[in-house]
Amino acid sequence: MKIAISAESDQGLDSQVAQHFGHAPYFIIVNIENGAITATLDIANPFAEAHQPGQIPDFIKQQGVDVMLSGGMGGRAIEFFRQAGIMTATGASGTVRASLDSYLAGTLAAAAPCAESVEHGHG
Repeated sequence: MKIAISAESDQGLDSQVAQHFGHAPYFIIVNIENGAITATLDIANPFAEAHQPGQIPDFIKQQGVDVMLSGGMGGRAIEFFRQAGIMTATGASGTVRASLDSYLAGTLAAAAPCAESVEHGHG
């Protein structure tokens, strides 16, 4: 399984989780096999400065990701991921490692549109 986590830096598992999915400077992609981390990859978000709806979910899908974790995410992004067959979870915080551990433990399991998205009618 491949899990992507929005991140503020390219420091792998020690990166802080980015709270705004669409403007996350990096994504940390973690391969999990038999419950263990087998590899990590830090990739820059090519759409961090500006993007059209659906561009980032498409980019994440191209990486072969199964699950996307982030601090916050808009309702449209959640729907694009759902259509692509990628599970999402929001509410991640702290380090990428801590958020990954929370997800694997089942305590970070659902995605909800961020307040900003709801305010703008995208929830």
